[in-house]
Amino acid sequence: MKFVLQLGFASYRHYMDIAREAEKAGWDSLSMPDSLFYPQATESDYPYAETDAIRGYLEQSEFIEPFVAMASMAAVTTRLRFYPGVLKVPVRQPLILAKSLTSIAVMSGGRISLGAGLSPWKEDFVYNGVNFDKRGEIMDECLEILRAAMGGEFFEYHGRHFDFGPLRMRPVPERPVPILVGGHSKPALRRAARLGDGWASANTDLETLRSLISQLNGFRAEYGTLDRADYEIHGIDFSARTLDDFRRLRDLGLTHAGLVPWDMGCGSDDKLAQLDAIRRFGDEVIARMD
Repeated sequence: MKFVLQLGFASYRHYMDIAREAEKAGWDSLSMPDSLFYPQATESDYPYAETDAIRGYLEQSEFIEPFVAMASMAAVTTRLRFYPGVLKVPVRQPLILAKSLTSIAVMSGGRISLGAGLSPWKEDFVYNGVNFDKRGEIMDECLEILRAAMGGEFFEYHGRHFDFGPLRMRPVPERPVPILVGGHSKPALRRAARLGDGWASANTDLETLRSLISQLNGFRAEYGTLDRADYEIHGIDFSARTLDDFRRLRDLGLTHAGLVPWDMGCGSDDKLAQLDAIRRFGDEVIARMD
């Protein structure tokens, strides 16, 4: 099992230092959150935690566009991988998204994945002129367009929400960017099994992860993707701390465990504490994981 450092509780001012230290300490990937803006009021409830608590976190946080963050950190590392966890795909125009994705994949030497999600906030859609009620359909079409664009050959698309004639996008990476579909709902799990190269969870607990992975694998069997050796399962259980905790997550079927290695009460600007925690986790868990 590999390890993913979650950057949601770190300041963007320290991203480059964190990336350098994580690479030296043996981490596989860094994942950063995606938030386009903070609406003063919302009609939505957050599905994975208490809405007011999440709103409080979002109001106080500063978010860098994930492609800018990934490009900056890729420029100061050589091995580390990066992905947004997860990008709000259907609120972005898919051809422009495909251009950004293929460009950063090429420039980084293929060290990019795409964590792909919907967004739980209605305002992300309506403020961008996107139909919130059709978000699942739009998401599926966006993923299909991204796949086709990464092929580097002429293609056209004729769907319910996007319609265009033959075009080609170049350069594209030697290998298509892996798409990790996020979400806990049955439609999200089905989408991950049918269209994804992997699945990414939000924060949860061991037993919930067990149930979600079981459902995911059932859908993968249905869609014929269960035998894919390269399929990735990314999970987050913030209660996991010890080597044995992570071995239990591995035994559930996780290929990648996401976590914040420092005490989140230390503050996002405490760079020295964060760098020390990154090193210690590398020595105490990553280096000892069999």
